Amino acid sequence: MTKNVRLAPVWSQLSNLDVVSGSGAIVTTASGEEYLDFTAGIAVTSTGHCHPRVVEAIRDQAGKFIHAQVNIYTHNLLAPLAQRLGDITPESIDTFFFSNSGAEATEGAVKLAKAATKKPHIVVFQGSFHGRTAQTMAMTTAKTGYKAGYAPFPSGIFISAFPDPATSGDDPSTAAKKALAQFDLVLASHTAPSETAAVVIELVQGEGGYFPASEEFVTGLYERCKAKGILFVADEVQSGFGRTGKMFAVEHFGIDPDIMVMAKGIASGFPMSAVGSSYELMSRWPVGSHGGTYGGNPIGAAAALATIDVLTEEGFLDNVVARGEQLRNGLLELKAQYATIGDVRGLGIMIGSTIVDPETKKPDAERVNRILAHGREHGKLLLLNAGTYNNVIRWMPPLIVNESQVSQALAAFEAAIKATM
Repeated sequence: MTKNVRLAPVWSQLSNLDVVSGSGAIVTTASGEEYLDFTAGIAVTSTGHCHPRVVEAIRDQAGKFIHAQVNIYTHNLLAPLAQRLGDITPESIDTFFFSNSGAEATEGAVKLAKAATKKPHIVVFQGSFHGRTAQTMAMTTAKTGYKAGYAPFPSGIFISAFPDPATSGDDPSTAAKKALAQFDLVLASHTAPSETAAVVIELVQGEGGYFPASEEFVTGLYERCKAKGILFVADEVQSGFGRTGKMFAVEHFGIDPDIMVMAKGIASGFPMSAVGSSYELMSRWPVGSHGGTYGGNPIGAAAALATIDVLTEEGFLDNVVARGEQLRNGLLELKAQYATIGDVRGLGIMIGSTIVDPETKKPDAERVNRILAHGREHGKLLLLNAGTYNNVIRWMPPLIVNESQVSQALAAFEAAIKATM
């Protein structure tokens, strides 16, 4: 008798599409239908699906070494990948630890911060998403669905405010000042600087709703960390590798983080992540206290090197900026026409558009579901939602998306808005 074998139903699913191939910003189903993929595998396929240079690098490496375990021997792509990452990260980052996922790298960053400072506490920010492991669930505040039923969590996590002028009604400067005052209060009343190893922040929140932090807030937070001996950890899992129009979001704010967490777009879809910091900081991490069987995988390293080569080609980021401006301007034009679009925000091609009830202006998650379904069924457009109230549509196409495809997506979105009014 044949066993009835199924996939675990714990995965939430946008659709029941059965895809068999992808190229650029297009995925193709088993029945031959093509869809414009503005999810990019949740902001992962930075160079698009199956970029030929990434495919070639993976294919070539697979014939040489599939698994070369870093504790046993050092394969010949580790140092080149570290060098390439050093070329594109801030001056403060010159040493790298490789792992497989964003959550795994975030855990590594927290362990590094605690080991280096000998302090037990971490501060995160309202609306954050850092992963689904026990440690990173404790650090996640975007919504209860990510952590309900799994308590107790690791202790020592404290939550501070993230400026949200769209919700508070404050102007951006006032929102930044209030959030900084809240951070000061957290340090004065919950976790003293002498006990606080690091702040961990997404400079553009992902699952929290594609919220970019303001320069005033980030600068004030960074200055406080430096003055009080608290490490500044930039979670660039979703915002890194060109997603915001610069190689990393920290470049928009002119800061040098103590630690960076990198994943998603690093290898165009191959599982790979990295923790970066200074050698001085990394040297405080006790040898053998952290590791991982698959970290620094040769195929992943090859995919990452090829991806970085594509991302750093002359003019590549110019296209990201141009398509981001095209998309943002198009969404703002639609916002002026349709009261159900509440806010448009973001950097580069990491843009969020909120959907609200036209009368009450309250979040309208149910309408978002209908918009996503209509876009998928009638516009052949794949989009995802985000936000604490599930009312943010996040726009994260592959970075190689072209002008025609952005126009096509905007037209499908407008049709969905009209159909769901």
